[in-house]
Amino acid sequence: MMYVLSILASLLVAAEAHSIFQRISVDGKAYPNLAGVRAPQSDFPVYDVTDAAIACNQGYVQPVSTQVIEAKAGSKIGMWWGHVIGGAQYANDGDNPISPGHKGPVMTYLAKVDNAATASPNGLRWFKIQEEGLNNGIWGEDRVLQGKGWYNITMPSCISPGDYLMRHELIGEPRF
Repeated sequence: MMYVLSILASLLVAAEAHSIFQRISVDGKAYPNLAGVRAPQSDFPVYDVTDAAIACNQGYVQPVSTQVIEAKAGSKIGMWWGHVIGGAQYANDGDNPISPGHKGPVMTYLAKVDNAATASPNGLRWFKIQEEGLNNGIWGEDRVLQGKGWYNITMPSCISPGDYLMRHELIGEPRF
């Protein structure tokens, strides 16, 4: 049985990650920058865990994309992170896609919505579909660096069809 998911990607930049999720691919097809993504204008995190913006940050790049990216259960989903919108802040930006001194887990969540193009990320029931923490001395964020900003997951086959918002999250703290 084939399940089709409509995904409008959003993001959370937590702790001190200082990177912005801004591009998505499905089964090797990369979409243009900010297509289907609600990206904040700044790579600064939301610190107040009681703030509704903790779900997907705030101050989105305008106009906010209403493109819905379709994916099937079992699809390979790629998420691309960059230091600022478009990638590097300047030539040889050592913090692009994320500072190598930031270490932490990478997680992906979904929330079922009626309409992925218009749904608010606040007040939703998010559920985790993926997590990569520390494994043999390698953090999930190290994989983002190894992928030059790209991080890939496989969409679980148990997800029921419908529209979802996706939240891909880096929780990085400087480690020196």
